[in-house]
Amino acid sequence: MVKRSNSDPASVPEAADPPGTPHDAPQNEPIYGPGTFTRENSVGYLMRRIVHLMVNEVDHRLADGGLTHAQWTPLFLIHRGQANTLAALARDLQLDAGALTRTLDRLEAKGLCRRERSVDDRRVIHLTLTPEGEKAAAPVPGVLCDVSNTMLQGFSREEWETLMGFLRRMVANVETLKAPLPTTVPERHRED
Repeated sequence: MVKRSNSDPASVPEAADPPGTPHDAPQNEPIYGPGTFTRENSVGYLMRRIVHLMVNEVDHRLADGGLTHAQWTPLFLIHRGQANTLAALARDLQLDAGALTRTLDRLEAKGLCRRERSVDDRRVIHLTLTPEGEKAAAPVPGVLCDVSNTMLQGFSREEWETLMGFLRRMVANVETLKAPLPTTVPERHRED
């Protein structure tokens, strides 16, 4: 977006929005049609395949710690301070409280985390990692970086930034749909 000063209408733009922002997207013909849509040319299929391959590789690399995707993901989010309550973690993971409670039961049984009711609001459950949980979560960021960097091998930083812009634009486009996205993951998509 161009920002001009009131005194000089021809002033130089301060900053442009990065490519991939929703308002700069051209309105063109639909990409897909019923006669041309296939799994192989589906962006959604490819994104799901990438996530599946990444999760499998991260699981493989973290297997010695006895953690599955359903376990290392909440440990990572709690470790990073991105989710410190049950409700925040459920939102981040797009899981219902029941499914997340079962996962946290397993993590507590392994001595990796603790749940504590808030003294201010009994409905709020705070999550903390034990020292063992911190130790188990510590390698996760490095493994995620290694797997992500392997996946992006051969991409320049500029290509990565362009890809991120495209993905953010797709997220923004999907978020404009009128139908609310489910807040829980169907049972067939869960990994415990």
